[in-house]
Amino acid sequence: MSATVTDNIMPANESALQRAQKLLTAGRLVALPTETVYGLAADACNGEAVARIFSAKGRPQFNPLICHVSDADMAAQYAHVNAPAQRLIDAFWPGPLTLVLPLKKNAGIHPLVVAGLDTIALRQPRGLMTELVDRMGTPLAAPSANASGKISPTTARAVQESLGDKVDLIIDNGLCAVGLESTIVKVEQEQLTLLRPGSVTIAELEKVSQMNLLVAEAGSAIQAPGMLHSHYAPSSAMRLGAKSVEPGEALLAFGPNRIAGSDQAVAVANLSSTGNLIEAAANLFSMMNQLDKSGATQIAVE
Repeated sequence: MSATVTDNIMPANESALQRAQKLLTAGRLVALPTETVYGLAADACNGEAVARIFSAKGRPQFNPLICHVSDADMAAQYAHVNAPAQRLIDAFWPGPLTLVLPLKKNAGIHPLVVAGLDTIALRQPRGLMTELVDRMGTPLAAPSANASGKISPTTARAVQESLGDKVDLIIDNGLCAVGLESTIVKVEQEQLTLLRPGSVTIAELEKVSQMNLLVAEAGSAIQAPGMLHSHYAPSSAMRLGAKSVEPGEALLAFGPNRIAGSDQAVAVANLSSTGNLIEAAANLFSMMNQLDKSGATQIAVE
């Protein structure tokens, strides 16, 4: 797909990366994929640039942002990394794991990024985002590239439909491989707390860290991105654990067997016809988005 004046999408190539670097250096916004979802990136040390993220998304400024780094050495410039954190970094970076760590004083990260907290959420993603961070030499703050509270985008077109001309450049590198937001873990000296579940599991985290993992209670104080109650919601209502499809509903299916009335659904999308949870996670946001546009009164979920 070539870039046009109307949609501002460029394919992932050297020209797109060079343009992205120039825009980010100038304090502008660039959307690009990670292995999880497409992120809306800005220089994390530039206050005006970070403010543009909140404005473009309509995101409340008490909701902190994830900072993307190029490697563990860059992470250590901005946060205190203890032994459990280092074990998790060694095992899962680059990858879909975000660590909430104590922020170093005078680190240079703009206060808007951390929403006034004394911690910072850091991740080293795979692919284009890390390459761009490495070129910039500074962390990129990048929440999901969608209007706040809506479905996270797993394609460049979904970014354009959600944010339009609020983004200066959208780099298209196809569908995101994981398609599910990163797992977020807060690392303290003698405690790990799961703040947001994702594709890295509790069992994996406990095995690598050699520590038991606590799970943050629903409604607890916001300590990291993705903890707001309405995060990742479609516009249509969703009915979980459905046993049958009601008139006017779309169906979000899973596995080989359908619930009653599935043949009458306005639209059907199957997360994984074989019941594969990894495939289902990768398809979740894109299929929610697909059914959200079907004209259904609500979405029934198997």
